Amino acid sequence: QVQLVESGGGLVQPGGSLRLSCAGSGFTFSSYAMTWYRQAPGKERELVAFISSAGGSTNYAGSVKGRFTISRDNAKNTLYLQMNSLKPEDTAVYYCKLQLLGINYWGKGTLVTVSS
Repeated sequence: QVQLVESGGGLVQPGGSLRLSCAGSGFTFSSYAMTWYRQAPGKERELVAFISSAGGSTNYAGSVKGRFTISRDNAKNTLYLQMNSLKPEDTAVYYCKLQLLGINYWGKGTLVTVSS
């Protein structure tokens, strides 16, 4: 059974940093690309960052490029999102996503609130 569990969210001041984690189980983590999404209140879910299965290729939304870094530790079956220079507009629920055999699997998300 595929499971994705996000953690690491919280309240942070503008300009601060957080590191999110996503622990995967029930599948061969190292074989699949992974993606972070976020959904702000009243807005559609949007792609934040993508990483290939081995971690050699990454892509970012323009709004986070240069501030966020996606990475993974395949030995620990864990995906990360390092978020620096956070802005109030980064406030959202952050989700990790796996696409496996044409099916999208989502975690329950972790809330990030950027506010003074």
